[in-house]
Amino acid sequence: MATDLSGFARAAARTDAVTQSQTNHSCISTDRRQPVKSAVETLNPTRVKLTVEVPFEELKPSLDAAYKKIAQQINVPGFRSGKVPAGVIDRQDGRGPVLDEAINDVLPSKYMEALQDNDLEPLAQPEIEVTKLEDNEVLEFTAEVDVKPTFELPDYDGIEASVEDLEVTDADVDEQVEALRERFGTLVPVERAAADGDFVTIDLVAAQDGETVEGGEVSGMSYKVGRGGMIDGLDEALVGMAAGDDKTFDSELVGGDLVGQSVQVTVTVSAVQEQQLPELDDEFAMLASEFDTVEELTSDVRERLVRGKRLEQAAAARDAVLEVVLEKVSIPLPEALVTDELNARRESVEEQLMYAGITMDKYLEDEGQTIEEFEADLERRVRDAVAAQFVLDKVAKAEEFGIDQNELSQHLVRRAQQSGQDPQEFANHMFEHNHIPELVQEILRGKALAAIVEAATVKDASGNVVELKNLLPDGTIGEPAPEVDSAEGDEA
Repeated sequence: MATDLSGFARAAARTDAVTQSQTNHSCISTDRRQPVKSAVETLNPTRVKLTVEVPFEELKPSLDAAYKKIAQQINVPGFRSGKVPAGVIDRQDGRGPVLDEAINDVLPSKYMEALQDNDLEPLAQPEIEVTKLEDNEVLEFTAEVDVKPTFELPDYDGIEASVEDLEVTDADVDEQVEALRERFGTLVPVERAAADGDFVTIDLVAAQDGETVEGGEVSGMSYKVGRGGMIDGLDEALVGMAAGDDKTFDSELVGGDLVGQSVQVTVTVSAVQEQQLPELDDEFAMLASEFDTVEELTSDVRERLVRGKRLEQAAAARDAVLEVVLEKVSIPLPEALVTDELNARRESVEEQLMYAGITMDKYLEDEGQTIEEFEADLERRVRDAVAAQFVLDKVAKAEEFGIDQNELSQHLVRRAQQSGQDPQEFANHMFEHNHIPELVQEILRGKALAAIVEAATVKDASGNVVELKNLLPDGTIGEPAPEVDSAEGDEA
């Protein structure tokens, strides 16, 4: 018989919300219902088959609701709408439609009860089949579904990992200061040929077989010679060109319907400008910052770079610690979940390349990879990511982490900022589409990862312990939390 799986999606959402609520508030369930009669067959380490038996008396509320619904939909002479008795409905339309309606109503809740009774966490919608239906006697159905794998959580206390040294060189500082000077630079027209670093005003026309390709014309564009990333061969063509010159060269399109095809590009220069930078002195420091001297400005640039490098090192430390944990555990992964994630990641890469105007072949060439190496690396990273999620979920459950409304609100704001959306609109979307359980899961996984990292010892290549516990979001090191005297704690 047909089973409406949308009910399972709604039931799963309700169960997620209940589970998260119990986790968040450390509640102890007071549900006194009788467990449903169910049996579990393990098909493989990540897939089970549930067989659930439902006594017919438990279908009565759903049957009553089904009769009321059908009574509203049919017209029977002598009876008002919605007042058609059950017996009349059975004689006119048969018992089948009523049973179908009632079973579709009751299956989702009984399925979720069976999952809870057997301590199973589903990863996808189930494949449902009604295997026995004896009217007024019993209903039996089976549900095949991928579930979270069972595994032993490794001891993560005292894990050791290493990262690269935190290093900010004079060259790093000079590069940042130079970029700041360029922001305050001025463009001056020059009567000479363009050189690397100059700004030129150009027109571009891309043609194939003498015909201009669609979208292949640009006029009056300002371009810095040597910047790259636009059209292969453009920078080489521009060097030595003066105002009024034009040149044609062969290249390949990186976007549009003809992406990857050879075209002839004609570039015409209408102006050449030289960028003049301000002197690096105290006057510039006061112009470009709140500092009075170059020394103060340079010192601030160095400190900002250190903070940024510190955050990068902390991210590397988290990855390194999690990698050590994953090496200590063997987790069977649901292949369907891995495949879905692989497809999603692959599509994401393709979209990013398309927006950047780069073909996959060009990307692989730049990375020095074959397509086989790319796919193997992508699958390895996906499998590690899926395994990491299972580990972090189990740590969060073992540590009994919870979240409060303030944490959820802050996370919503951060996610909105990352996606460039209005926080209120983003929050409304998350609630309307029932994505809150996913956000809760993200927060709990973050807490689990923080607990693992704080329990680890991470050193840099020089043997120095990397400070992680007191690292603040801006990259500075905060003061350690004051230790609570044991006597005071007991007294409290």
